[in-house]
This record gives sequence, C-alpha cells and structure tokens, in this order.
Amino acid sequence: MAGRFVRASKYRHIFGRSTKKELCYDNLHISKNAWDSNIIKANPVYLAVNWESGGGGAFAVIPLSQKGRAPEQIPLFRGHTAPVLDTDWSPFDDSLIASGSDDGKVFIWKVPENFSLISDDDKGPQDVSPINKLSGHTRKVGHVLFHPVAENVLATNSGDFTVKLWDIETGESKLTLRHNELVQSISFSGNGALMVTTSRDKKLRIWDLRQEKAVHETQGHTGAKNSRSVWMGEVDRIATTGFSRTSDRQLGLWDPRQPNEPIGGFQTLDSIAGICMPFWDDGTKCLYLAGRGDGNIRYFEYANDELIYLSEYKSADAQRGVAFIPKRGVALHENEVMRAFKTVNDTYIEPISFIVPRRLGRPGLTASEWFGGKDASIPLFDLEHLYSADGTGVDVSAAKTFEQVTAPSPAPVPVKQPATPVETKVAVTVLPPASENPVRPPSPIKQEAPQTFEIPALKKVGRPSTPPQAAPMQAEPKVEKPAPVEIKRESPTTAAPVFLQHAYWKQTTADISVLASIPTQLQKITTLLETQNKQLESQTDQISELTKQLECQTLHVSELTKEVDGLKTQIGSEQAESAKKDEIIRKLELELEQARS
Repeated sequence: MAGRFVRASKYRHIFGRSTKKELCYDNLHISKNAWDSNIIKANPVYLAVNWESGGGGAFAVIPLSQKGRAPEQIPLFRGHTAPVLDTDWSPFDDSLIASGSDDGKVFIWKVPENFSLISDDDKGPQDVSPINKLSGHTRKVGHVLFHPVAENVLATNSGDFTVKLWDIETGESKLTLRHNELVQSISFSGNGALMVTTSRDKKLRIWDLRQEKAVHETQGHTGAKNSRSVWMGEVDRIATTGFSRTSDRQLGLWDPRQPNEPIGGFQTLDSIAGICMPFWDDGTKCLYLAGRGDGNIRYFEYANDELIYLSEYKSADAQRGVAFIPKRGVALHENEVMRAFKTVNDTYIEPISFIVPRRLGRPGLTASEWFGGKDASIPLFDLEHLYSADGTGVDVSAAKTFEQVTAPSPAPVPVKQPATPVETKVAVTVLPPASENPVRPPSPIKQEAPQTFEIPALKKVGRPSTPPQAAPMQAEPKVEKPAPVEIKRESPTTAAPVFLQHAYWKQTTADISVLASIPTQLQKITTLLETQNKQLESQTDQISELTKQLECQTLHVSELTKEVDGLKTQIGSEQAESAKKDEIIRKLELELEQARS
C-alpha cells in the first residue's frame, strides 16, 4: 500500500524461541492445586516449583544449570502442613526464598550452598527446612511478594482479606492493609512506596503503604473471574488484565494519579476462558501477557500512554504456570531481552527466549581505503565492552585495556594536499635584517573576493647610505608593485599589515589605474543596493495593503457571525414558544378526555 506508515520501534521484530525437549526440566511433579498463582518463580540461578506431594505441602528448587530429566527422588523444601500456594525469590539474594501455604503460614528458606538435585548420600536426598516462620494470618496465604527496593521486606495476602508487610529479620508484621473481599493480586510501585491490589469485589485500589490506607479506589474489570495487576516500574502506570461482563479477556492501562477509568478504555483481547498473567519488563518497556490454559504469550510495547501490540508467541502446549527471569539473568550476547519458563502438562518446564534480531557490525573502512593510507576509529555498537564481534563473551577488563593500548606510530606517509584556489604569487627580494622596517613577502592575493587596499600618504623616504646587496629577482609577469601598500588577508589567523619598502619597488601607471577603478566599483555597488531598497519598500507597501484587506474581511466575517447568532436566538425563542403552545394543547386535550370519561 502506497504511503503506509510503519511505527519506529526497537522491539517491533521481537520473537519467542522455544527449547528442545532434552534441554527442558523434565520429570517434575507440578502441583495441581486450583489456586490462582503463577505456580513457578525463577531467578538467574534457581527455579522454584510448587510440588505435588502428600503429607503436607512442599516445593522444589531446581538449579537452572541442571537441565534434562530430574531424578525420581529430589530434595524438597518441606515444612508446611498444607499445599504451597505461592513462592517468591528475594531480588537481593538469589538463595533466599519465601513461601505461602494453605495452612496460613509464611516460611523463609535458604538454599544450601552447592545445592544439587543429585545426592551422593546413601540415605537419599535430604529435605530442606525453613530458617524463619511468620505467623499472623488466620486464613490461607495466597501470594507472597518481596519489596523491590528495601531488603528483607515481604508482602503477603491472605483469605482473611488483609495484606501484611513483614520485616523478615525480626519476624514481625509492620503494616496491614484491610480489604472487603479476597485479594487476587498485589504489585509494588517502582520505588516501593505504593501498592496496587485487585480483589473479588471488582475494585482496583492504590495504597499508601506507610499510611495503611487506600488513596484511590475505582471500579476495575466487571467480569466474574479473577483479575491481575502489575505496576509498570519507572513508567508509573498500572496494567490490569481481567474479564468483561460478556467474559471477554481485557487489558487496561491506568494512571495511578487519576485512576477513575483506564486510559483509552479497556482493550479486548479475545474470548478464551483462562486468565492472563501480566509481566512487565522495565528495560524494554514491554508488557508480556501469558494466558493460562493456552500456549500463547502476547507482548505489547508501551509508548505515548498506549500499549501497542507487537506480536505473539504461539505454542500448541498449554501452560498453567509461567515465570519470567530477572533482567540480570538474560543472555545478552544472544540478543535475548527476556526469558520465560512455562509448565507443560504438569510434568516438565520449558524455557522460552524472547530475542530481538540485530544487524551485524559495519566496517569503518574498505580494504582499498586502508591500503591507500586512510585510518578510521572502530565502529561502536551497544554492549561493545562486553561482547566481541562474533557474539562470544569477552572479559570486561580486557575490553577496557584494549582501548588504552596504542600501537607504535608508523613512519609518516606523504599525503598530497587538496588543490587550493589559484593565487597570484609574487617574487620578493631578501632584505637585510638590520633594517628598521623589515620587508616581508606579500601574501598571495586571492581572485575570489575583493581585497582591501590602504594607500598611505606619500612621503619622502630616504635611502640608506650603503644599499644592501640583494639577490636577483626571478623574472615573472607583473612583479612590480606600488609604493607602501597594506594588504589585509581573509585568513583564519590574522597577520600583521605587510608594508613593502618604497625603495625597492617601482610604481607603474597600470597598477595605479587598477587602484583608481575601485571607487567606480563601489559606486556601482551603492547603486545596486539603492535599487534593492526601493524594491523592498514597494513589497512592504503591498504587504500593508493586503493586511488592510484581511482586516476588512475579518470585520465582515464577524458581522456575519453576529447576524447568524441573532437568527439562531430568534429561531430558538420561536421553538420555545411553539413548544409551550404544544404543551398547552396537550393539557387541554387531556382535560377534554377526562371530562368525556
């Protein structure tokens, strides 16, 4: 289509790449509990999975480096007396994890050093016990979430309609946010001072955590199914997913300062029954929506207060749980911007890499240019201090050292200078250094622009008693110049006036005639300027006349506007009178009917 506009975006061509089955995490017993949570959580080192086990709740921790089929028996993190509903990794300690369970307890765990699924102990794998227990909720704990800025601060929401914030070092509940219904999702703001929650009463609430009160409360998604929310980091916007009254999946973008209604209204996605789990990437400003019960992951880019659809990762394998790895864990040398983990058939977990295709590096010179003596600096590109041109990782210190090393300078190569404008060269005799006014060679007179000549008043100049011996002058045309002449050159570096000694130059009639023609040229230029001034004056008069005509037309338009307004008022009054007459007639007809009845 001619004239088609394509929006500029760095991530317009992002795509998802699946992983071969042998490189997935297989032979897992993923929990089949129906509670609405993400089931799995990931960090750059480990992957936490809610485990289907008897005799109380448990979850498993899988090192990301141990891919393939897991052993039949692996060490589990046991301690809860009911199924584990949600887990979350600390953003500041990759071995610290919190869990919430159906037993109403919150446990803090520490992954042992050199943790592995394969055990060499004759007794078999040893389970891990919690290092701290947080008690305060009276019903099941459905979600746990670490604070994004403050260390050892944990938020939990429960079936007792409260959200609590804990100091896990002391084990105390510091703040409590009370709701009217069951809380379905929680999310911290970029600086962690605020929190957004969605609940079963279909309300979207924004909380001031330290004040323990909701600063905004508004109507969210109107559907009967669960809704999710995520705070979009530094963008300071909120994205929500939910359902409409007709069970259509929706996406909403909210301004936390004015959350009366979503920006631009709700965006309808499709009519699939599963909820959408939102994940925000603050680095690329992209929002990922993973649908539960289907194998698709949509991604949108945020720009100008709008979530713009980019593309979709499609798979025939349905997913119940999805987790995204933090930004510090992606493979940048492979142009990976995000990595997700999805559960498949509750038996294995598949990694999905989201990659942005990039162009190859461009050379700074061609072979012929370099062999011809031309040099250029190394072309720069993003992350050039971390990765080499072939895509393999290099040491950061080596990359920085390489920039400081300088190669030995080669012998100077004579390079021809570019051609200069034609100049008039004058041969000058060499004067003795003893003279009071040393003679300097005259600067070349460029033919492109007129030169400024200053002729001082003639005066008698005495000759020295003993004339110096001068070298013979080279025979060139027009080498004689008039008496002392000051020549001003238009060069970047202003030189001192050059005076030629009257004693060593002869005046000629031809040169004096050239100087005498200068006033005539100046007079012509003055005449030309006067003509241009007259033309400008005539154009100014024309512009003034046009301006007056425009003013007259404006006045005429204003008068017509007033007349139209008057007619509108008159018509309105007539319509009002006719309406009154109709009303009176209607009343009379009603009275007549009543009298007849």
